[in-house]
Amino acid sequence: MATEKSILLTKMDSLEDQTKFQSRTSQAYSSMRSDIITGILRPGHKLKIEELTKAYGVGSSPIREALSLLTSDTLVTRNDQRGFRVVEVSTEEFDELLKTRVLVEQLALKESMLNGDDAWEEKIILAAHRLSRLPRSASPDIFVANDEWDSLHKKFHMSLISACGSSILIKFCDQLYDQNTRYRHLAAPRSYPMRDINVEHDALSTAVVSRNKESSLNLLADHYQRTGSRLRSDIVALLNS
Repeated sequence: MATEKSILLTKMDSLEDQTKFQSRTSQAYSSMRSDIITGILRPGHKLKIEELTKAYGVGSSPIREALSLLTSDTLVTRNDQRGFRVVEVSTEEFDELLKTRVLVEQLALKESMLNGDDAWEEKIILAAHRLSRLPRSASPDIFVANDEWDSLHKKFHMSLISACGSSILIKFCDQLYDQNTRYRHLAAPRSYPMRDINVEHDALSTAVVSRNKESSLNLLADHYQRTGSRLRSDIVALLNS
């Protein structure tokens, strides 16, 4: 009996340790992922384990696990000789990312318009409304990224495809969105186009909830390509600076 109790307590301690490890890994992963996407950790930056443990306040094991997850997200690259680094950026990758994102999200949007119900429509309308009430920049004079706007912007775009019926497709679109956001943040100090983005969002959401497939797909592609065209020129300038 005592032996069984000892085994049970050992298992419980092991599960508790595993839960704590997973929590620390998740914390490190989320923080580093955010820092890469927002440009705090710059392209090509060498990710040294010792520095990361101090910066994120966790041990080396959770940091290594988080780096492996970020490698799967294609935000970090690993070289046996050089260790971990933040993935570099290039105009070629940006062009491929933009093309892929348009194709994949158009597919997800078509499926959402076929499957979406009233609750899905209400989610889109509410997301567009909340987004329209926030300024793109946290400063009226110079561009300063508005974190709350960024969060609501992602929620709006993900709401459009949320009824596609494929968790795999949604996850892929989510990853493509974050990779594109990384480029947007890197170019942000240069790229702050004076266009009324709310008009584009309103037109897109109206077409989608009206189930106007052709208009919705064209508006989505145009929305991304207009942003992509401006970003690309600024990325070229950034890489050449």
